Amino acid sequence: MTSKTRREFTEEFKREAVLLLESSGRPLMQVAKEFGIHPSMLRNWRARGHGPTGSAAGQAAAGKKMLPASPEQAEIRRLQKELERAQMERDILKKANRYLLGPAEMRFRFIEDHRKTFLVRVMCSVLEVSASGYYAWRHRPESIRSQASRALLGDIRRVHTKSRRRYGSPRVHAALQAEGQRVGRNRVARLMRRHGIAVPSKRRFRVTTDSKHGFPVAPNLLNRKFTAPGPNKVWLADMTYIPTGEGWLYLAVVLDLFSRKVVSWAMRETIAQELTLSALQMAITNRQPGPGLLQHSDRGSQYAAHDYRRLLAKHGTLCSMSRKGNCWDNAPMESFFGSLKTELEEDGPFLTRQDARSTLFRFLEAFYNRTRLHSAIGYKTPADMEQLAAAA
Repeated sequence: MTSKTRREFTEEFKREAVLLLESSGRPLMQVAKEFGIHPSMLRNWRARGHGPTGSAAGQAAAGKKMLPASPEQAEIRRLQKELERAQMERDILKKANRYLLGPAEMRFRFIEDHRKTFLVRVMCSVLEVSASGYYAWRHRPESIRSQASRALLGDIRRVHTKSRRRYGSPRVHAALQAEGQRVGRNRVARLMRRHGIAVPSKRRFRVTTDSKHGFPVAPNLLNRKFTAPGPNKVWLADMTYIPTGEGWLYLAVVLDLFSRKVVSWAMRETIAQELTLSALQMAITNRQPGPGLLQHSDRGSQYAAHDYRRLLAKHGTLCSMSRKGNCWDNAPMESFFGSLKTELEEDGPFLTRQDARSTLFRFLEAFYNRTRLHSAIGYKTPADMEQLAAAA
């Protein structure tokens, strides 16, 4: 003969049951049946003060009389309750809009994560699930799949945080695979979407190109062939500017097309020709390229100037330029600046130019070249790509 296990109810369960009873206007027997409890238990909870009117009910049960509220006071209280509920429903919808079309389990998970902020009964009503279904789900043993997803979510948050919120699902998935985890890309994307783990949306990155000048313009030798057989075969050059509280900070970059590595950079307070010359000289000094290197840029005055072209010719470097007003001719460079702007959203706005300099230095040298996984080179880092080329 087996003994019947006695159910235990938390104070929260009792309070929510009484709140549902008093707000729904349904018979006590019906509410008790929905939660699978005896009607006398629900009646006792209400009398003992587990609901908003529980104290009044307890006083009434003890024989204490309360003065009835006037019609005006009753109407004010009713309107206040309606306003509070409307505000709560608005806040719930604002946080849970992406859960509305998902399965009931997703909505139950939202309720569980926010039950200390909002009333459970109100969340159930807004998300169109039953309170009894939520409590049944809450006390159900966690499945093996759910446990694995919870552990995977922790790893996703760790990788995402380590990247300073710069990684979307493809790079998070690649980073987890690099750690030896066997997990599907769609599963990673689904968990990130479900829990609101995302990167800032991309915005147009403004660039400076002054093509109204009298310098000679080189032909487009690259012709949108955005691949290279090895390092120091094709370089891309461009510049842009970063807003700070002290004014613009101008940034010039030279990128190796094979590894997508930033081989040189320069930052100045003005957009003078010395900016691009410094970046090019740094690239030549550090990389020591042989003759036949192709460098592609836009047709701005800084790249078409005599001193810049003379430095290229001195080292046997071919000069290539985009067509007028055609940003797609230097698409990898435009993509780089777009990623730079997006991924620096976490660090801005910059109060001083020095703040921007320090952040850009860490981003270019420590993160982008050595840590960031690049989709165009098979989710490797630029440093790894060059090491593989050197080993081959």
